[in-house]
Amino acid sequence: MRTMRTRRTALAAPVLLTVLATAFSACAPVEDDEPEAATDSSSADAGAETDPAACAADAPLVQAGQLTVGTDSPAYEPWFVDNDPTNGEGYESAVAYAVAEELGFSEDEVSWVTVPFNSSYAPGKKKFDLDINQVSITPARERVVDFSEGYYQAAQAVITLEDSPLAGLSTVEELAEHKLGAQTGTTSLTAIREVVQPAEDPLVFEDTNAAKQALKNGQVEAILADLPTAFYISAVEIEGSTIIGQFQPETGEQEEFGMLFEKGNPLRDCVDAALANLREDGTLAEIEQEWLSDTVSVPTLD
Repeated sequence: MRTMRTRRTALAAPVLLTVLATAFSACAPVEDDEPEAATDSSSADAGAETDPAACAADAPLVQAGQLTVGTDSPAYEPWFVDNDPTNGEGYESAVAYAVAEELGFSEDEVSWVTVPFNSSYAPGKKKFDLDINQVSITPARERVVDFSEGYYQAAQAVITLEDSPLAGLSTVEELAEHKLGAQTGTTSLTAIREVVQPAEDPLVFEDTNAAKQALKNGQVEAILADLPTAFYISAVEIEGSTIIGQFQPETGEQEEFGMLFEKGNPLRDCVDAALANLREDGTLAEIEQEWLSDTVSVPTLD
């Protein structure tokens, strides 16, 4: 038997702040002005009816006998550790290997390929069987790619400096009077524009390092990221910063990250069955507790 699920290491400290790191790529853009896509419920009950390994045995693969998994480079913590998706450490690496095991793939039968975040959800042929990179499930995306059931739910978090006027804010509406920023191509940026609707256009950054530097330099008063990423940014990356609160980006519903597939790929149903098993036996919750501990309380912005 494979032992991938026992790969828990000392790198997963009991305190969240020692394992969380920077990645605004955690949130995918949303084109909310487009009509809602029809919901495909065929995969919702896959876990109750499908044996993941038997299902995957019949699924087409990019490389025969190998599960090819895509993610961006660099691969940031807490989703991956040491910029190495292959080590099974970090939330998404651990989830990917747990899913692979359910699908009948041994550890050495999993191959990783680099897929830039902004191209992963583009229409067309894929060089991966599945992609895992904090890509948000959105109706617009579901028109051109397929998603698994969600494997993680994340809120948006607001990071500012401790001596900033924003430190005392308690509502999303109050944010609108301040200079905000986020990485391009993320739901963090979409949340600023469509939920906060600031009086001044937000600053848009190519990557997370530029956004963090802008906050340090006073170019923006706050930056937005998904909550796990924000924990690390505040605790480790930007000294003297704080998370003033969190909020849900869309109609009060939680944003979900899903594994991404080429449109029509039957492997999606196999992965849904695998995720259902991992959720039922508690593995998914164990991985989340290890890498995305919820011990730190962050207030919700009204």
